[in-house]
Amino acid sequence: MLHIYCPHCGEMREEEEFHCAGEAHIARPTDPDALTDEQWAQYLFFRKNPRGLHHELWIHATGCRKFFNATRHTVTYEIKETYKIGEQPQVVEQGGNA
Repeated sequence: MLHIYCPHCGEMREEEEFHCAGEAHIARPTDPDALTDEQWAQYLFFRKNPRGLHHELWIHATGCRKFFNATRHTVTYEIKETYKIGEQPQVVEQGGNA
């Protein structure tokens, strides 16, 4: 069983209390009405699916119910770090971006 650190509660909790909510750091379009159907579909449905480090949005569903970000390795499933929304990740692939 994984234990995940909630940056809001400040403690490690069992993975059953959390849910992954998809890719982190996706900026919402400032003017959605100006987007083409293709651009809107790109924003809504297409996400990265890397082999390696991935920044994800998580929620502490049965705890504080707050969202936070996590950097997880998609091959080993190891969570490298967790951090609050608005903060930048400290763990990034060499030569890569968050």
